[in-house]
Amino acid sequence: MPDDVPQLRVMIVDDHPIWLEAIERDLRDAGLAVVGVAGDGDQALRRIPAARPDVVLLDLRLPTLDGVETTRRIAAEHPGVRVLVLSASGEERDVLAAIKAGATGYLVKSASREELLEAVRRTAAGDAVFTPGLAGLVLGEFRRMMSDGSRGDEPAGPRLTDRETEILRLVAKGLSSRQIAERLVLSHRTVQNHTQNVLAKLQLHNRVELTRYAIEQGLDGDPTAS
Repeated sequence: MPDDVPQLRVMIVDDHPIWLEAIERDLRDAGLAVVGVAGDGDQALRRIPAARPDVVLLDLRLPTLDGVETTRRIAAEHPGVRVLVLSASGEERDVLAAIKAGATGYLVKSASREELLEAVRRTAAGDAVFTPGLAGLVLGEFRRMMSDGSRGDEPAGPRLTDRETEILRLVAKGLSSRQIAERLVLSHRTVQNHTQNVLAKLQLHNRVELTRYAIEQGLDGDPTAS
């Protein structure tokens, strides 16, 4: 890793010591900094301020404070920290509960080491990352919520540039930053910069919230539409 590239900082929250140790070893071997571990949600919340993680890798089944409530608290108290759920469950209710609580992504524990490492890196970069098959579930739920009228009467959002709107349409379709870059023939960094600008303008925290906003605005249809 070049000296001028900051090391990615990860906290792991899991109450199974053997599993936790294995994940910690994989992350360290890949050059990531494991800045903290915790066995339950309360412990994680106490340690986050000092650990300053970029990503919290979090199990849903935790003692004292479950993963969904821990995620909700992290999103509310530490909006700059991204949560990637790593759970044995791929059940629809668990996935949706975690995302609604503020998780940026959701990965099942059957994922390979390479899939886990890629998911952590993409989560840190701001992508919404899901085990294959789960992204469609989340997008479908957001669309259902909008069709049920849960949006309500909201004022028009800040004005976006044509390029920002184009990128927002592709975010709503579930494309990653790299896929958007390939589609629009832009650099990955340029897409990330545009995405961060949109997040700042809309006062949102991550791509999951951005996806929901895009669907609320009806931007999840044909990206070539005006």
